[in-house]
Amino acid sequence: MTSPQQPQLEQVIQWAKEAGDIAHAGLSQKFDVALKGRSDLVTEIDYRCEQHLINAIRSAYPAHAILSEEAGEVNGETGDRWFIDPLDGTVNYAHHIPFYAVCLAWQSGARLQLGVVYDPAHDECFYAERGRGAWLNGERLAVNTTSDLERSLHATAFARQDEQLFQRNLQYFAHLSRHSFGVRRIGCAALELCYVACGRTDAYWEQGINAWDIAAAALIVEEAGAVVTGLDGDPDFFKPPYALLASTPLLHPQLVKLFAQMQ
Repeated sequence: MTSPQQPQLEQVIQWAKEAGDIAHAGLSQKFDVALKGRSDLVTEIDYRCEQHLINAIRSAYPAHAILSEEAGEVNGETGDRWFIDPLDGTVNYAHHIPFYAVCLAWQSGARLQLGVVYDPAHDECFYAERGRGAWLNGERLAVNTTSDLERSLHATAFARQDEQLFQRNLQYFAHLSRHSFGVRRIGCAALELCYVACGRTDAYWEQGINAWDIAAAALIVEEAGAVVTGLDGDPDFFKPPYALLASTPLLHPQLVKLFAQMQ
């Protein structure tokens, strides 16, 4: 069951940009940085952006559930749920590397319906509504038509908390670094997915991620025409343990086969 008043894409874009303004302004200031894991950082800007987004959602849709990276789970009374990554790419941000994003997605029932990824450093806003396509600053997005693995460009990230996944991904990374145009590690999962959506890269994969890392960007890249599955080709990718492969349609079966052979 959904709420009588459904969220509008323009409203979600506005919230994401407001949080992005907080992040952009904070980057030129001194801010506190803390470790929340062996290799996982959080800054006070994460919390500021997150609180702004939670306040906006709770004010407009008090019965909706929320899952946010820092605050965790906020229960709701309907089948509506929001996913918030207030500052994807925190390690980049903490080192003043301008590749980070605010991510916000709305799910109704079991399906993601709206997704927004805003990159404040470059003023790029990626967004999508299910069944209505994906966009970047008003321009319709479409993935590449790349079919030749040797002439494709990839991006990935490593699950450093899981040694087995880390070692497996090193194999994938090494192979595709030699047998493609290369593999990029940008350090921001949402932007790496959006770069597939707008044709800057041809494929992105990652294992050991979280729902808030991919909710918004997965809808965007899917609406741009990518095939989005688990690394094993399972179309039901949005479930624990979260792992994702998004690529151009003609590359996708080749990558699924490659990953299976390298298990």
